[in-house]
Amino acid sequence: MNWLIDFFGNAANWSGSDGIPTRILEHLEFSAAAFLIAAVIAAPLGLLIGHTGRGAFIVVVSANAARALPTLGLLVLVVLLIGVGTVLPVLIPLVVLAVPPILVNTYEGVRGVDADLRDAAYGMGLRGRQVLFKVLTPSALPLILLGLRLSAIQVVSTASVAAFVGLGGLGRFIIDGLATKTYSDVIGGAVLIALLALAVQLGFTLLNRVVVSPGVRQVR
Repeated sequence: MNWLIDFFGNAANWSGSDGIPTRILEHLEFSAAAFLIAAVIAAPLGLLIGHTGRGAFIVVVSANAARALPTLGLLVLVVLLIGVGTVLPVLIPLVVLAVPPILVNTYEGVRGVDADLRDAAYGMGLRGRQVLFKVLTPSALPLILLGLRLSAIQVVSTASVAAFVGLGGLGRFIIDGLATKTYSDVIGGAVLIALLALAVQLGFTLLNRVVVSPGVRQVR
């Protein structure tokens, strides 16, 4: 508790290029960029595979890769291949980490829609794309949002690896604190990352209540 008071009560930690507000913004920039790239890649792919049933092996490989690939190890590999000086060494591992939850949950959400509902949509004269976007996607929205939420939380929690390649973000407090044995910075940085992850969780919970139909939410 004393370490937290030392960290958050230190006025120097709230100003300047290495202050808490700046580090939070940097952390959010890395996280948002990686999350948006992953969503653009994985969500359409999950919708397409879930709707057509073709390429399901991609989902299986993606899910297994998410459990097997160490983010920090991938970061080191990317640094060795392309060097430092840009955000790419950070974005690539974060995108790789963020894609599987979105892809798997989007696929499972679409494939899990009641077959009778799908048949009824075709019986009403709707065609492939119309069925996907007017029937399947709204019904699968809870699982799609779940995948987005899991992905966002993982990215926010892991974006601290940016500090390993000399970039900013909340990971700087942890890395620099360990280097200088300033453990109040280490704990303070970890607490801030945890609070950001909780904020993401809360944000997606509210989003789920806003965008998901009550009927669909009740069924799910």
